[in-house]
Amino acid sequence: MPPSHPDLVAHLTQVIGARLLDPLEILLDGDSAVATLRRRVERHAGELADRLIDGSRPQVVATAARLVAALYPGDQAFDPPPDWWRTPLGQVVAHRVGHPAAASVSYPVAGAMLGITRQGVHDLLNRGRLARHPDGGVATTSIRTRLQRRAAAERKTQHD
Repeated sequence: MPPSHPDLVAHLTQVIGARLLDPLEILLDGDSAVATLRRRVERHAGELADRLIDGSRPQVVATAARLVAALYPGDQAFDPPPDWWRTPLGQVVAHRVGHPAAASVSYPVAGAMLGITRQGVHDLLNRGRLARHPDGGVATTSIRTRLQRRAAAERKTQHD
């Protein structure tokens, strides 16, 4: 299941603060403008979370891309470590978009995206519940499909 709205808002507020505002505050010697930006980020994090959780696919892709570009800049394609997929932002990206830059991922990354062990990934592959990618690893499309089916089943259980 994707993260709850409050969990995603809290995570976005924390990570934007840590990655963008804290360094700016250091550079500007604690300038009061940074406090204003923090308040603005706290308000805007809810809008970002709304788009990530409930937006159309194009909105989700655009919002996730903006966040990744701002929070994790680099010259290489975004290839987060397995732990990133366990964060609220990582979980909503996995559920709504899949891996933003890869057609396949390693078993440990697939496990992190699914919230299961590497052995669990092996079991799902052997039972045909996940697809192997022709170039190796696990097809990211099959991970996203599994996450969406699991979320739909959980929503159905909650409504019954």
